[in-house]
Amino acid sequence: MNERLLELVDQMTLDEKTSQLIQLATHFYKGAVKDGQVSGPLEEMGISEDIVRNSGSVLGASGAKEVINIQKAHLEENRLQIPLLIMADIIHGYKTIFPVPLAIGCSFDMELAEKSAEIAAREAAVSGVHVTFAPMVDLVRDPRWGRVMESIGEDPFLNSLFAKAFVRGFQGSDLRNDPTRVAACVKHFAAYGAAEGGRDYNTVNMSERQLRESYLPAYKAALDEGCEMVMTSFNIVDGIPASGNQHLLRNLLREEWNFDGVIISDWGAVKELIPHGAADDEREAAHKAIEAGVDIEMMTACYVKNLKELVEAGTIEESIINEAVLRILTLKEKLGLFDNPFRGADSLAEEEIILCDSHRKTAYELAAKSCVLLKNDGVLPLNSNQKIALIGPFAESGDLLGPWSWLGSKDETRKLSDSLKLKIDPSNLFIADGCDIETGTAEQLKEAIYTAENADVIVLALGEHSHMSGEASSRGDIRLPKVQVELISHLKKLQKPIAVVLFNGRPLDLHGVIDEADAVLEAWYPGTEGGLAVADLLYGERNPSGKLTMSFPYSVGQVPVYYNAFNTGRPKDESDPKEHFVSKYLDIPNEPLFPFGFGLSYGTFLYSDVALSSQTLTPDEPLFVSVKVKNTGKLAGEETVQVYIRDMKGEVVRPVKELKDFKKILLQPGETKEVTFEITEEKLRYYHSNMKFSSDAGAFKVFVGTNSRDAAGHHFELIKNPGTAEQQKSHSMKLPSL
Repeated sequence: MNERLLELVDQMTLDEKTSQLIQLATHFYKGAVKDGQVSGPLEEMGISEDIVRNSGSVLGASGAKEVINIQKAHLEENRLQIPLLIMADIIHGYKTIFPVPLAIGCSFDMELAEKSAEIAAREAAVSGVHVTFAPMVDLVRDPRWGRVMESIGEDPFLNSLFAKAFVRGFQGSDLRNDPTRVAACVKHFAAYGAAEGGRDYNTVNMSERQLRESYLPAYKAALDEGCEMVMTSFNIVDGIPASGNQHLLRNLLREEWNFDGVIISDWGAVKELIPHGAADDEREAAHKAIEAGVDIEMMTACYVKNLKELVEAGTIEESIINEAVLRILTLKEKLGLFDNPFRGADSLAEEEIILCDSHRKTAYELAAKSCVLLKNDGVLPLNSNQKIALIGPFAESGDLLGPWSWLGSKDETRKLSDSLKLKIDPSNLFIADGCDIETGTAEQLKEAIYTAENADVIVLALGEHSHMSGEASSRGDIRLPKVQVELISHLKKLQKPIAVVLFNGRPLDLHGVIDEADAVLEAWYPGTEGGLAVADLLYGERNPSGKLTMSFPYSVGQVPVYYNAFNTGRPKDESDPKEHFVSKYLDIPNEPLFPFGFGLSYGTFLYSDVALSSQTLTPDEPLFVSVKVKNTGKLAGEETVQVYIRDMKGEVVRPVKELKDFKKILLQPGETKEVTFEITEEKLRYYHSNMKFSSDAGAFKVFVGTNSRDAAGHHFELIKNPGTAEQQKSHSMKLPSL
């Protein structure tokens, strides 16, 4: 334990300690850009200037100059010279904006994901930020929830890999001596992505097994990688709000997982214990949150108003406050703030680093690898001799950044229209709005039809406004706005090839799009360099390689729909579609429109010669599965080869498939590569009815393919207690060509 920090805690008064536990927005502080806004918020929250003077952290500072001014003013007035922690939501970029995390997941590229976080950290750190509220690793299965764009998707294994990559990128290996990195804060603990009905802030209700098996692994992965902070979720977990949940925060996070870092509430979540029905008033909310283990209360004043009184009344021990303060001071020490309270903040360096060419280049690369080709009936790639009608509300829009890009600039974003002008003679590019995002006029439609009549190919740039995704942006209808679907229908009558580019933050119900268009490219919110990346993909200068990390539903009536679901006692038999008494819908299929792992390219990857090294697997002897993949297309392409496993019988029933591994390979036209995967007993473990994490001996099935649906497989057996040498003997086996 750091003696210097222990002595500092001993010197602090109880008032100073409780103030250290509050986080306030920048406008509460002297030196902030928004001068003159201090007194109003102070009165509204009922806190004093002394509390601000002794507070521990700041939310949302924007720029080195502001941070330096705030920190200077604070240190001039703080009795013990304890610096402030500066925190911000740097979710997918600071000024250089990368694709939204759901899109980054579709790249299946850990190196690029880590690089994006490293760049975001560099830009944030030079602007004075010490902590980012990322990564967000909530597992998501309901596209109605607006915050799916912040997550990687529906698979716990993949989410865990990306969680580690983002933490490595943000924090590096030495926070104290590397002022270009920032501390990461994994969120939202726990299971926020399972909000009922996809409605933000709503109830979460699940078994402990489901929590541990599907929702907790990515948080644990981030902490195993050294993530310094955890943010609590807004929802209840097993009937108790996360910010007052002792079992979740003390028993699981602190004791079982040995997390000794800082826990912070989400905005106002401590006070929200009251409307949740878990506390009568702010005093009880403060009591429950501090007992549960929340160290920092964000933007409400339950702690500073009540903790001192709770200590003096003997309701809580002062030691519990000391522990929280010490954790906060320890993080400040890890960041080197006691020696250099301004850390990496440098207004001159900001001008050189932020939005520099190398950062933009990485943003472009990630955008190009994140787009997913959903359909292509020979329309794409375009060629430079064609006349193109670019139509739609995103044709000339800079709204390609998506939510949580608060410092990103639409004016500095590569637009699709400008990028297409680099590909063809501008005289062959005709542009029209066609409609706005949610409304349209007869004149706009007339102009669109006139524009399209002069073209060989129609490119429609459609999607959701950025405010239609993100926090508090749940949607019950996840189709494109009606006016955009009608635009497609009208232009279809011209009998010209149509390629749709989608800019959105969630999987959509694509009826009226996928059936009308000849090609569909899912671009998500691709970020600062998104327009150029999309243009290069449209013209074949890049070959699409993205793979969906969240299933696209056939209809919202299927939701939640995800690939790694359980079978039922009456599974639907595709060979007997007339069977009535099985688990099915009468009016829609069970399967999603596009499954997890799906994504096309300009060509075909042929899978063949799948082989297992053995029919058996033991805890000491893994087996290997290999497959040959050939690029039969005319362009070089990157393919993500995916391996899924099914446990055929478990003490607790197992999903029909679970992603266990994948590899990305680059193949030239006509090239074939053999890819090999190792399957170990560890990959077969799961949580049993007694919450023991172990595997079951017996039959399994391994699948290898291009997505979770199009994968062939064969059986192998796990033997936990190998018998004779003859029984252990391995023999290779061939599976049918895929």
